[in-house]
Amino acid sequence: MRIFLELEIRRVACRSCGAVKRERLDFLADNSRYTRRFAFYVGKRCRSSAIKDIAEELGLEWHTVKELEKQYMREQLRRAGTPGPKVIGIDEVSIRKGHTYRIVVSDLVRRRPIWFGGKDRSEASMEEFFQGLGAPKSEKIRLAVMDMWRPFRNATQRHAPQASILFDKFHVLRHLGDALDTVRKGEYARLSGKDRRFIKGQKYTLLAHRENLTLEGRKSLKLLLTANKRLSTAYLLKESFGQLWSYNREAWARRFFENWRASLKWQRLKPFEKFAAMIERHWEGIAAYCQPENKVALGFVEGLNNKIRVIQRRAYGLRDEEYLRLKILTTMLPPL
Repeated sequence: MRIFLELEIRRVACRSCGAVKRERLDFLADNSRYTRRFAFYVGKRCRSSAIKDIAEELGLEWHTVKELEKQYMREQLRRAGTPGPKVIGIDEVSIRKGHTYRIVVSDLVRRRPIWFGGKDRSEASMEEFFQGLGAPKSEKIRLAVMDMWRPFRNATQRHAPQASILFDKFHVLRHLGDALDTVRKGEYARLSGKDRRFIKGQKYTLLAHRENLTLEGRKSLKLLLTANKRLSTAYLLKESFGQLWSYNREAWARRFFENWRASLKWQRLKPFEKFAAMIERHWEGIAAYCQPENKVALGFVEGLNNKIRVIQRRAYGLRDEEYLRLKILTTMLPPL
């Protein structure tokens, strides 16, 4: 039922500037044709449905629904308050093709993103976060989780020198997965004829954890590892490396890594040797996880990236960067 509400609104002449201003009514949305309550209803619905679907259901224009949702998300951020993080997670997200990146910073204690911005993933863009956060709050950060991208590390060490740097486990394991895939490609190129049939199409079977595979996938994995000794060795090395993050003392973790690297001898696995050299160069940021106070949920940043990809895929790409910023910053906040 369409309802028309007629009411009187005061118009006041301002003595200081001489302009005539209209009274603001708290129950109206930014678009004065709708109430705040209706705007919040639309925004809440848009958390789980596409703008187009809500617009068709409510008989509204697509742009109207979008603006009402943006008002809802701004209110969510206002109620969430200004961030004062103790543990932060830093990562980049691609917003369009052509290596166009923005930086996402998350509060890993409150488990929500707190900043989205920058012009790329450079050191200058990372410094924008710390400048917006302010020096007093930056000095309270005790731990920063990130990948091994140097500009992130440099900006963090400059503005929060007291914070420990911890390299994200999932980014490290991604490099290890790339090394395993390089070995797989090398074996496929080395072999010919029927010997290739065990390797072809098995990339994700090798990269996945065995417990996550289906019964058919486990059979294919077993057949592949039986047929190719080098891939079997590389796979076992990849699976065992995850044990590195289970130690509570750096000395134990170091001993495990030295033994793991020693097992590469005579294996002719050049990609794994390069990976071990990379771990050696970044050891301090990996070993920081052995400290009890640094035992944080490392999977949150990776889970947030998956949520961002879902948002982008559901919208078939977002041209309005401010809308994308609001969607990311409110994705973990409770509904109003």
